[in-house]
Amino acid sequence: MNLTTPNNQGTKLHNKLKELLIEELNLVDVNVDDIDDDAPLFVEGLGLDSLDAVELVVLVQKNFSVEIKDMDEGKVAFQSVNSLVDFIKERQGA
Repeated sequence: MNLTTPNNQGTKLHNKLKELLIEELNLVDVNVDDIDDDAPLFVEGLGLDSLDAVELVVLVQKNFSVEIKDMDEGKVAFQSVNSLVDFIKERQGA
């Protein structure tokens, strides 16, 4: 099953995650519709940096009770909004 297939729960999680990214990382002049689910979160795409990665780890743990334990997990989870949604769903279902 593809966890990124759009459905009500997936769409809600995508939007909640985007709202949190904008609010918690202080993304100025960015709204939910500006963030492509498949676009990279770092460098090109949203242009996040290593400091944002630390904040993102805290954001995910605080809001979704999901821990990102090391850089290898982070690299997989933080590729895009879709990959982060998949990571959260997988960990919450485990």
